[in-house]
Amino acid sequence: MRRASHWLLAGMKIAVIGKGNIGGTLGTKWRAAGHDVIYGVRDGSGEGPGGAPVQGISDALKDADVVLLAVPGPAVPDIVAEQGTALAGKVVIDAVNRMGAAQFDSRALIADAAPSARYVRAFNTLGWENFADPVPGSNLFFAADPEARALAEELISAVGLESAFVGDASATATVDGLLPLWFALVSQNGGKRKLALRIVREG
Repeated sequence: MRRASHWLLAGMKIAVIGKGNIGGTLGTKWRAAGHDVIYGVRDGSGEGPGGAPVQGISDALKDADVVLLAVPGPAVPDIVAEQGTALAGKVVIDAVNRMGAAQFDSRALIADAAPSARYVRAFNTLGWENFADPVPGSNLFFAADPEARALAEELISAVGLESAFVGDASATATVDGLLPLWFALVSQNGGKRKLALRIVREG
């Protein structure tokens, strides 16, 4: 693994697991920002969103510095269990909301399979539309292991959002608490999903 300062200077090798709305939008933004993006999907090949290559999950993870999990919730346990060795030592960004599961996030699954992975909880509390074309001044709230914080902030900034750090990986529930708030605001806004949150400071 390269040190975080090298990641930020030289661009990151990012494996985006999943190429749907969330994964495809973020992968496109990060590739446009100069990062080396590969999509990982089961039995994958060809070209994905933004022109990045598509490979099988194992191949996509092989040389990655950073991994974004952006797959349906039920798929996460098998992927993490199968790829634990490949996730070791990497920064793993968990953007999956495991609706109906005993644990909403995938932090425990990742810690069990790859204890040395650096966990980040981000990109799970706003609709993908807010990543494709952010409302100016919008914040993205996230939690991260200390070693992964600067890297997460860089990737959030590359999407066009302002990062709002709420704590280390133990603050995952704080991040997740914003999801029902976002859904409620969307509902009260006539279902319009282009809606985000912003921190307002005095002075």
